[in-house]
Amino acid sequence: MTVERELIGGLGVLLMIALLFLRVPVAFAMLLVGWGGISVLRSTGAADAVLSADTFRMLLNFDLTTIPSFMLMGYIAYVAGFTRDVYEAARQWFGRLPGGLAAASTIGCASFAAVSGSSLATAAAMGKIAVPEMLRQGYDKGLATGVVAASGTLGSLIPPSVLMILYAVFTQQSIALLFLAGIIPGILSAAIYIAMIQTRAYINPKLAPGMPDRISFRQKVSAMKGAWAIGLLFLMVIGGIMLGVFTPMEAGAIGATGAFLIALFAGRLTKEKVTLAFIDTLRQTGAIFAIIFGAIVFTRFIALSGVGQYLADVASLMSDRAIFVIIALSVIYLILGTFMGPIEIMLITLPIVIPVMDSYGISLLWFGIIMIKYLEIGLITPPLGFNVYMLSSVVGRQVPIATIFRGVTWFLAMDIVTLALLIGFPAISLFLPDVYITWTSFLRVENLGAMEAIWLWITGSLPSG
Repeated sequence: MTVERELIGGLGVLLMIALLFLRVPVAFAMLLVGWGGISVLRSTGAADAVLSADTFRMLLNFDLTTIPSFMLMGYIAYVAGFTRDVYEAARQWFGRLPGGLAAASTIGCASFAAVSGSSLATAAAMGKIAVPEMLRQGYDKGLATGVVAASGTLGSLIPPSVLMILYAVFTQQSIALLFLAGIIPGILSAAIYIAMIQTRAYINPKLAPGMPDRISFRQKVSAMKGAWAIGLLFLMVIGGIMLGVFTPMEAGAIGATGAFLIALFAGRLTKEKVTLAFIDTLRQTGAIFAIIFGAIVFTRFIALSGVGQYLADVASLMSDRAIFVIIALSVIYLILGTFMGPIEIMLITLPIVIPVMDSYGISLLWFGIIMIKYLEIGLITPPLGFNVYMLSSVVGRQVPIATIFRGVTWFLAMDIVTLALLIGFPAISLFLPDVYITWTSFLRVENLGAMEAIWLWITGSLPSG
């Protein structure tokens, strides 16, 4: 019976892939395969029970409330023009350097990613702001569009991230720790992009010429005044979580409220802008929750079939070294990224892959960052490349989509370099979570509040050990 269960599970996975190739919406494909598989393995009554009870129990998980909260924070920041402020500040400081506007675009994407949580939203927002300016300054069209398409993927890695929230919920990891684990890898990804851009621009100045206008130091300092809102929101959310002032769920609500109040007092909100932010949030949240609904049923089917454990056993027989499994998974995820979206890939593969990770004793926190990096690469990999198509819809016929795919090639190469570093040096991802765990453990042992501990640290009175 065990072999039959595993065979049914394997056939279910193949049917799922076939349905996706037939353009069946992923939420319905997972729901159909999951319900059908459970019916075959158990009964239609059991499948109905999963559909009615388990799905709604999971959807009532309060951790999922962080998704609409953080998305609303990002959309409010966008309609209020905070994204443009950050890009303008980066443009003033780096614009005259070869490749400076492309570097500014990367900084702008990373900054917007810090309050949006969505790669597609980041690419769309910066595409409207940065690409026209780069083209006006004579930048190569491939570089001008490729840098925004690639840097937009930072929305998945730099917290708060929708993908991180979903991964944490489905693998029962801490959202706070996963957020912290993504900070250094996100900064590293952006830094590697900028280093590549600057190197190429110095070698071939015609690729990305500097701005001809001279900008005074006073103008540069003045431009920084408009970038404070994004920085404040990020520090408020991530700093509050790390200091233990509030939970990720509370951070989402506080971040959305903070974005609204900052924009309101700055006189940047209108009824139309607020309406647009809420409608976009509801639309995206509805789509995500529909996929979650189907994924719950599909996950239960995969668990009943035993496919995940079977693959874990096969992997352990093939090699006793986890690095070979990680390399094999890298290839599989990069292939999946060519024809599937990131949320779909994550929720379909998690029930299969996690047992393999557990069998090798691999940190699910570290693997979460690796998986999200896989998904980032998939967002700009042909032929699908969601971020590329999103940017193409923004720039229109001004830049052919083939040119955008050509432009992201260099960034794909840099992503492989970053991925190799993250795999080779797990401390890049785990350093901040380890600091956070040590910090919160000390607060509990010493019965200190976060602010009291900070004051003791500042005054040098914090006990050692």
